[in-house]
Amino acid sequence: GSEYFSKQYTVVRLKDAFRRTSGLSCYMSQQCFLREVLGEVVPPRIAEVIYSSFGGTSKGLHFNNLIVGLVLLTRGRDEEKAKYIFSLFASDLGNHATREDMESMLQTVDGEIPLSLRKCFSEGEKVNYEKFKSWLLQNKDAFTFSRWLLSSGVCVTLTDDSDTPTFYQTLAGVTHLEESDIIDLEKRYWLLKAQSRTGRFDLETFVALVSPTIHTSLSEGLFHAFDENRDNHIDFKEISCGLSACCRGPLAERQKFCFKVFDVDHDGLLSRKEITEMVGALLEVWKDNRIDLLPEADTNVHAVVEDILKEHDTTKQGHLTLEDYQIWSVKSAFANEFLNLLFQVCHIVLGLRPASPEEEGQIIRGWLERASRHGLQPGDYWFLIAVPWWQQWRDYVKYVRKAFLLLDTMTICLSYCPEGESMASSHSSTEEKFADNISSASEASETTSGLLPRGSTATDICFARQHGDTDNQCFLGADGNMVVLRPGAIDNQPLVRSEPLKAPTLTMEGGLLRRSPSLILGRDFEVVPEPVWRALYHWYGANLGLPRPVIRNTKTDCAELELLPRHLLFLRQQQPPPRTPQTNVWVNMGKRFLLTFCPRVSKAIQHVDLKSTSTPDCNVPSASAPLKRVLVYTGCFSRVGTIKDIHEYLSQRLRIKEEDMRLWLYNSENYLTLLDDEDHSLEGLKIPDEQYMVIEVRNKDMSWPEEMSFIANSNRMNRHNVPTEKGATGLSNLGNTCFMNSSIQCVSNTKPLTDYFTSGNHLYELNRTNPIGMRGHMAKCYGDLVQELWSGTQKNLAPLKLRWTIAKYAPRFNGFQQQDSQELLAFLLDGLHEDLNRVHEKPYVELKDSDGRPDWEVASEAWENHLRRNRSIVVDLFHGQLRSQVKCKTCGHVSARFDPFNFLSLPLPMDNSMHVEIIVTKLDGSCPVRYGLRLNADEKYTALKRLLSELCCLNPEQILLAEVHASNIKNFPLDNQKVRRAVSGFLCAFEIPVPSAPTSVVSTPTQTDAYGNATMATDSNSLNLGLIPKGMPSTVVPCGTEGSLANGLPDGPVVLPSDSPFTGYIITIHRKMMRAELYFLSSQKNRPSLFGMPLIVPCTVHTRTRDLYDSVWTQVSRLASPLPPQEASNHAQDCDDSMGYQYPFTLRVVQKDGNSCAWCPWYRFCRGCTVECNNERAAVGNAFMAVDWDPTALHLRYQTSQERIVEEHPSVEQSRRAQAEPISLDSCLQAFTSEEELGEDELYYCSKCKTHRLATKKLDLWRLPPILIIHLKRFQFMNGRWIKSQKIVRFPMETFDPSAFLTPRDADQSQESWRDKLGEELHDTEGGVKRSGGGDTVCNPALTLNNGKDPLCSGRMVSTPLSRDVCPNCSPESEGRRQGRGLVFPTGSRYQLSLSKESLDSGRESPMELEASRTRMGSMGEGLSDSTSGEDMARECDNTKSVSELNSNGYTENSMDLEASQGQRDLDPMYNLYAISCHSGILGGGHYVTYAKNPNEKWYCYNDSSCKELQSEEIDADSAYILFYEQQEVDYSLFMPKTDGKKMADTTCMDEDFESDYKKYCVLQ
Repeated sequence: GSEYFSKQYTVVRLKDAFRRTSGLSCYMSQQCFLREVLGEVVPPRIAEVIYSSFGGTSKGLHFNNLIVGLVLLTRGRDEEKAKYIFSLFASDLGNHATREDMESMLQTVDGEIPLSLRKCFSEGEKVNYEKFKSWLLQNKDAFTFSRWLLSSGVCVTLTDDSDTPTFYQTLAGVTHLEESDIIDLEKRYWLLKAQSRTGRFDLETFVALVSPTIHTSLSEGLFHAFDENRDNHIDFKEISCGLSACCRGPLAERQKFCFKVFDVDHDGLLSRKEITEMVGALLEVWKDNRIDLLPEADTNVHAVVEDILKEHDTTKQGHLTLEDYQIWSVKSAFANEFLNLLFQVCHIVLGLRPASPEEEGQIIRGWLERASRHGLQPGDYWFLIAVPWWQQWRDYVKYVRKAFLLLDTMTICLSYCPEGESMASSHSSTEEKFADNISSASEASETTSGLLPRGSTATDICFARQHGDTDNQCFLGADGNMVVLRPGAIDNQPLVRSEPLKAPTLTMEGGLLRRSPSLILGRDFEVVPEPVWRALYHWYGANLGLPRPVIRNTKTDCAELELLPRHLLFLRQQQPPPRTPQTNVWVNMGKRFLLTFCPRVSKAIQHVDLKSTSTPDCNVPSASAPLKRVLVYTGCFSRVGTIKDIHEYLSQRLRIKEEDMRLWLYNSENYLTLLDDEDHSLEGLKIPDEQYMVIEVRNKDMSWPEEMSFIANSNRMNRHNVPTEKGATGLSNLGNTCFMNSSIQCVSNTKPLTDYFTSGNHLYELNRTNPIGMRGHMAKCYGDLVQELWSGTQKNLAPLKLRWTIAKYAPRFNGFQQQDSQELLAFLLDGLHEDLNRVHEKPYVELKDSDGRPDWEVASEAWENHLRRNRSIVVDLFHGQLRSQVKCKTCGHVSARFDPFNFLSLPLPMDNSMHVEIIVTKLDGSCPVRYGLRLNADEKYTALKRLLSELCCLNPEQILLAEVHASNIKNFPLDNQKVRRAVSGFLCAFEIPVPSAPTSVVSTPTQTDAYGNATMATDSNSLNLGLIPKGMPSTVVPCGTEGSLANGLPDGPVVLPSDSPFTGYIITIHRKMMRAELYFLSSQKNRPSLFGMPLIVPCTVHTRTRDLYDSVWTQVSRLASPLPPQEASNHAQDCDDSMGYQYPFTLRVVQKDGNSCAWCPWYRFCRGCTVECNNERAAVGNAFMAVDWDPTALHLRYQTSQERIVEEHPSVEQSRRAQAEPISLDSCLQAFTSEEELGEDELYYCSKCKTHRLATKKLDLWRLPPILIIHLKRFQFMNGRWIKSQKIVRFPMETFDPSAFLTPRDADQSQESWRDKLGEELHDTEGGVKRSGGGDTVCNPALTLNNGKDPLCSGRMVSTPLSRDVCPNCSPESEGRRQGRGLVFPTGSRYQLSLSKESLDSGRESPMELEASRTRMGSMGEGLSDSTSGEDMARECDNTKSVSELNSNGYTENSMDLEASQGQRDLDPMYNLYAISCHSGILGGGHYVTYAKNPNEKWYCYNDSSCKELQSEEIDADSAYILFYEQQEVDYSLFMPKTDGKKMADTTCMDEDFESDYKKYCVLQ
């Protein structure tokens, strides 16, 4: 095949293209062949046939076969092509083709069989090659392959000689820069732009780069001089043209650029005010950069201004023109100094490469001289450069070291310019500044005493002993003159130790400075400021960087350069294999726990075959091997750098979230110190050089490897006591147990309950005989944990024992899945209550109907019934009472029940609306506008268009909705479809022409021949498929009830009714050609690429093609910068940038994908036929249009930033605000207590009507507990799925008053006698204060009705623990008692009564199951009688007990004073917040964190094992999930039981039970 090539480079190009697309393989894949060789134009079926015919297999296509095939297609003779086509149909032997095979192939490829084929088989069903060739050459148009290869001419070749100018070539044509300069500059530009906080090279980014080198008063003007289109963004074209005008043009052009800096209002004149500001700024520049004085320096600014105007104001109007300024600037030393300053900034900071070595030397020298005068500034960075390279560079640039250079007006002395990646940026980490292959900013060193001469100045540092350098590398040129070679990359290797680093460096430190022999400044190395290093690195490269920070010596308070940073060695844990089933992990951890804390069974446990502990897949190390750590990184950090600085730098460098990483000081294998006090410096912690540190990364299950290792190896690893604030102790995450840790910390910070446990009172009240309790294990384990938490000796603990106990009695909490902390809290409180229940034998309690009795009587009766069965510290603190009312809508009968609760589960109003943002583009070319809409979740696009029309002042029929993706329209939503969020892309609305009345003009259809030429049909009555009435191309109409539309776009012509409202426009897309240097076929050298936003172009039967151009220009003119007057442009003055055309684009007809022509057949490889700009009718036909921008116009005039600019309508902010509008806690309580109607499927059985009736239900608060826990129901079932509400709830931190939601009560004298009667049986006082215990209550059927409500409604539910018995809140009172603290998680279940112990183990495990169960139970209870169900349920609850038996059960002890309880109604309960459990993230995942107020009045954040003090303002209140409130002015000492004369429970047997159970568990494993 090589004989067909006219040039050898074609073969080389094809080889390179093959290598680029196929890598090292000798075969090209079929997918690559279809995409890279043939392109998207060739239909897939035909492309697959070609691939196979070239010899392609499943393995791929060999390069040799590819070349032969391409040559045949592009250069073959007709006979050769005919033979190739015959081979497509021939049999395996290749000597004949059958009619059946040909027809099958043609049917597959073309979808039809040509009629002329029968002539080929006139003599039989088989045909040989000669017969086939004869027929084929006479019927070249028979089918697609023949038309492509034989009849249409050569449409694709191997080589494309067209040369579309590249972007670099275009810029080089309008600037004084070479193409190589522009390519080099682009690399620097993207580095600078990447430092932007907004992603744009805006004013903020620019000022950070050039300040303080460029005075603040001039930075903004300099920015606007570059930003020609004034869009607050300097694109690459603008910076290239600006640098050319400022640095490379003639003096007049450079001064014109300076003039633009001072022309603030851009009017082409310098007013008196602007001249005054200019003179003031130039004087500051002079003082900053020069040490010599000029007469003007001591003159009043206004006097200088007047002198300038007097001498140079040619118009005598009090201003300077550009010409006036240029004349003045030629003679002004001030203006020249500023010009020189810009010259250096453009090269050093903005990255322009100097034009000559001498120019480079002047730039560097000027910067160094200025830096030397300013001296060392803490926070700056200086870089070390080895003297050999530095000396060679000085000789190359003819670096002059004469003193008079300081007075040279061409010298530019600049201070350190903090770049966006530098320390002076807004980033918190000082290390980010060395992102481009330079060392980290946190690298710093020990004291420099002994290395820098005492009293050395910055000038000494820069220039000391330079005269002693004489070793030049030169050679003699042909003319005998000395020629100095350009130095290579900066070589700092002589400055560092020869031995390699032990591990890769994180701070990009090239190596450690050698200490023997010691390095001396001037002899071995020089130092340069960071901007100079960056410039030299950009121009020359370097093998390693050695940055050194300027620090302030803590002893001398003087700035010094830290030459020897602390070299730290970082260890990381080896990545463990995937975790085995959860039980194995707990066996291993539990074994370690028992061996450590339970020596009595350690020996027995050792005989148990615990295979899981040695399983290699276990995530926790075995008992014999602690966690293995390996050296992975090194790094150099300043001795004054803090732990926080190092932590932040490592987090960014390793791309690990800060909260998922911790640092430990490695003392020994079994002795690590957590570096959690981030404010300490390395120097303050006395961390030496070569110190090992451990980088700990949190596991996916939120546990910490080091903590898990310690737990698993606690018998070998010593825990060192660390004094801490009592209660400020974290809990280790044992594998997605943050839900448990959060709940425990909230309960632990409930002071009265914690005082109860820490004082050991729980050991006097353990109830080990409660059949529905946990044999005292829960109370014992929790009490042990609380005592450790409040011992003040550890910063974190592992709640292993409590975790095991919970998992044992509630298996749903076992494992490593995330759980609901509210469910865990409910289980914990209920378990504590049952284990501490003072009622050892629960009496039978009969539930009576209210039967018209006063509320106070029914409530008191229900409360006392509750106390007969439930009495504990938990009841005293957490239980309250709710009133549940159901009212028959037929007879008005009211049934009231009173039920206990231990926390309130408040519904959050689930917003059933969605926030939709839509961009509206109008035909007038105005800037698109983004609107914000709020729609119901099931709303249709018809309503969206109606609402949008009210905002954008367009009729709904003028709005065309479309989903835009990848700069093209992908879908047209139909009006009757539900609004959905775009899966890809975004929703747009285009203005379309107003439909007119049906026209009488019948358009003549156009037909297209094989070559794409349009011919007019003669039948004037036929309907035109290409030019429909009003000119609407049929492909864009998302209508049609017949046939299917793919993504709303028809695949073929669709006949539109003449009265269709969607007529009269063409979809138009922006397109540019991307040139590829490596390609296979000419069709692939220039490939189309879509960009920008699609357009709608009006088109009717009367539209001319010129009108199409005008309409497109109207809409895109805002994207093309106007041709500026020559004096205002940064283009070179000697270039022609007038473009020389009317429109900077060409319109072409294309398919809907924008890749190929809509008129031509594919085998012509046409990218789109041109729509000529003339007065002919726009017969575009069934096509889209492409706006093909002229390359030069695209490069110089098209403003990419403008296409992204969208005006934001106020409705966007209003809609967003409404979506995220916070709600108050009171509004949640209001929703909880509001009356709601039961639906037809929730009929209530009325005892008066004796049938099921419609009813209303209502919940009210009746009795509030001292500790009020409020659960915000964020997880709800909505629209068939579970979602989490992100609604923000505003709640008071102090003085929360829920009294408005208490049921109003009327005083009644009859209460006294009732209380007296009841008091005879139950009354008992201690210390003058009546108190109450707690017990089980029966389920209230009225409450059950409430629970049956669909969760989409208000969802008001009484949340009680997932307990066997219900625990209502009891409120012990003291005289003058006010409200107290309390935030608690509701259990989420209204059914407070479990009929057996087994119900606990079968409890619901997730919010989803909880809600589903709640709904099921609610519906079951709807049909219950309001007077009978409670009694039946109570009988099942427990064995019957009489009231007289209560004394033997200890009921009367510590019971509440009923009169005091009654008096609570008259108090205004006030509460203070003391703990919050917060959930961040999504349903089924996320993370729990607790914020709690310590008794020392300080707030702490409990994030698993971390516990940090913080201010109340720092609390993440937006993610609050459970709130704990404490009532004010309550004397909690009265809650403590009297233990005088009582015997403490013996827990020895409990420990043995625990160990026995665990041993059995281990054996089972």
